[in-house]
Amino acid sequence: MAMGYQQPKFQQFDGKSNPKQHVAHFIESCNNAGTYGDHLVKQFVRSLKGNAFDWYTNLEVGSIDGWEQLEQEFLNYFYSTRRTVSMVELTNSRQ
Repeated sequence: MAMGYQQPKFQQFDGKSNPKQHVAHFIESCNNAGTYGDHLVKQFVRSLKGNAFDWYTNLEVGSIDGWEQLEQEFLNYFYSTRRTVSMVELTNSRQ
């Protein structure tokens, strides 16, 4: 790391919140600290906890070639696990 480099502080993702939003916050935090491109791969694990950390540690060694692939795998896994609200639930909800 370059002299004067400060590790970014990350919001922790546990698999329950919005994964797209997490990735956006993660990239912004890294970019603000001067971290770009495939260097994001090494930092990403620091933003995970719980089920998300387990997912990361269960990836096969050598299965990720770079940031774009890791981001896609992450979104494919966690975005598909988000609960979809039905129209019936929406129309029955009270304000």
